Amino acid sequence: MSERSPAPGGLALVETLVNTVDLETGADSLDTEEGRARLGLTEGEVPAARELRESLRATLLAHAGHRPHRAVTPLGELLAAVPLVVTVDPADGSAALAPARGGSLAARVAAAVAEALVAGTWSRFKACAAPDCHWAYYDRSPAGRGRWCSMQVCGARAKMRRYRAKES
Repeated sequence: MSERSPAPGGLALVETLVNTVDLETGADSLDTEEGRARLGLTEGEVPAARELRESLRATLLAHAGHRPHRAVTPLGELLAAVPLVVTVDPADGSAALAPARGGSLAARVAAAVAEALVAGTWSRFKACAAPDCHWAYYDRSPAGRGRWCSMQVCGARAKMRRYRAKES
C-alpha cells in the first residue's frame, strides 16, 4: 500500500515479509509460489513464516505507539532460538552477525534486526496506524513521528473519518 521507499539495509527483508498480507482484502502472497519464492520459502515453512510475520507486525505497532493487533508469540521468543554467528571480513576487518547453518527466514530476520539495532534504524521501523492496513514502513520523518504508511491513503482516510466525526 505504501509509496514510501524500501526500508534501509536488512530491514527491506523484514518489510517484505510483513507486507505479504493485505489486511483489507485478506490476500496473502505466501499462498502463492511466487510469494514464497521471494522469501526463499517452501510451502512447509509458511506457518512459521506467518507466525514470525505477525510477531514482527506487533513489534512494529509498538514502535509506533500502538497496541498489538492480536495476541502473538513475542518476537524475542521466536528469535531467541535462532543461531547467529559473528563474521569478520578479512579484507577490511568489518564484523557482522549472520545466520548460521543455512540461513532460515527467522535467522535472516534476526540478523536484519541486529544490523538495524547497530545502525540505529530499528526504532524507526513501524506499522501503519490504520487498523485495516498495518503495513510495515520505515519512518523517515524528521521527528520520527510518522503514523501512516501513506499519507495519501491511510492518513487521508483517518483525517476524513475524524472530520466526519466532528461534523456529526
